[in-house]
Amino acid sequence: MVASTFDLFKIGVGPSSSHTMGPMTAAADFVDRLIAEDLLDRVARVEARLYGSLALTGKGHASDRAVLLGLSGQRPASIDPDDADQIVGRIRATGELVLGGVRTIRHAEATDLLFLQKERLDFHSNAMRFTAFDEAGAVLLVRTAYSIGGGAVLDEEDVGRNMAPEGGWDVPFAFSSGDALLGIAAATGQSFAAIMRANEEAAMAPDEVSARLREIAEAMSACIDRGVREGGILPGGLGVRRRAPGVLRTLIERQERALADPLTVIDWVNLWALAVNEENAAGGRVVTAPTNGAAGIVPAVLRYYQRFAPGANEAGVETFLLTAAAIGSLFKENASISGAEVGCQGEVGVACSMAAAGLAAALGGTPGQVENAAEIGMEHNLGLTCDPVAGLVQVPCIERNAVGSIKAIEAARLALLGDGTHRVSLDQVIETMRRTGLDMSAKYKETALGGLAVNVVEC
Repeated sequence: MVASTFDLFKIGVGPSSSHTMGPMTAAADFVDRLIAEDLLDRVARVEARLYGSLALTGKGHASDRAVLLGLSGQRPASIDPDDADQIVGRIRATGELVLGGVRTIRHAEATDLLFLQKERLDFHSNAMRFTAFDEAGAVLLVRTAYSIGGGAVLDEEDVGRNMAPEGGWDVPFAFSSGDALLGIAAATGQSFAAIMRANEEAAMAPDEVSARLREIAEAMSACIDRGVREGGILPGGLGVRRRAPGVLRTLIERQERALADPLTVIDWVNLWALAVNEENAAGGRVVTAPTNGAAGIVPAVLRYYQRFAPGANEAGVETFLLTAAAIGSLFKENASISGAEVGCQGEVGVACSMAAAGLAAALGGTPGQVENAAEIGMEHNLGLTCDPVAGLVQVPCIERNAVGSIKAIEAARLALLGDGTHRVSLDQVIETMRRTGLDMSAKYKETALGGLAVNVVEC
């Protein structure tokens, strides 16, 4: 299965793709199912049960808010973050929820939104079960859904049919491994970006592909620009201060001194990554790339290309994003992009690999060099744990994106110094990541039960 570029890059809201966007989408899908089965007018109460990682870090990741918003008919791509506060506040103040935006039902959060931290469903740690009841308490509909990473949701019926929720359409160039992708490039003389574009054009017109890529790039840029303006303390109780505005002021004040310091470029990349992930932690609008927890890496490296690469242009931006998506598709199919499944190597590690490949391609790298850049980007993130302090996407997540961005640039530059031949293939490193994730203790996979989450005293 080849995942679409627009399945990997989704516009949504923070702080988490799997714990915020996924639950919101699953809840909205449940309401749509009630409507489709002509049950909505009979619903008196809806119960939502969250399991596994969703239950353990859900409140820190705003999963509770996400479920309430989804049941209210809101979706990640279209919701205004400012409206979200008002909707949730009204539900909690009145004890009433407007299901799908049309039917008012009672809602008691203590009994209708349950975090079952000691229970885990078999298929995936990010599981949810929604049940609708009528006025007499009889069950009208029960659905189980899984948030499998990057905002993607898998319904129980799809699991039973062994289906994927996205991608898998008829494409001219089907690939499921790095070797296959290299083989297609060699046989056709096309770049990874051209291959991915041809696949996208099997489902939409060329102008639409370009328009959607432009929309993604502009949303990433807008997130950086918001993030460098917004100050204050991030929500959640850790007292983490937004640093991006202060970093920007420092860089502007040091402009003359920076002329003698070639490493100032790193400071700017750090700034852009921090800005995105602080915006994400505040619940702002971001682009999954491929997840919210790793949303700062691709935008920061893309802006590095736009600001510092000689000859950077719109065609290069498209090449960057399409190439990054091709690499992300391989990780999504052959391993995972879910921190709850394989740790942060599946989020920051994959984002680093995607950004490294995208940058190498935009700078004119050959398919072999681009594949090498992607391999380097993941190889040096293997074993990275997901251990959010207090279950918030703040510590160590925000700084981890900055470090991952610099790693991606280094991976691309290192690959471009070579001729594309190397000892470890991308396929081998993806399989290693998958096995490492399986071996990793569950407490290091987005549960806030291990690592920094238990060794940092919360203030």
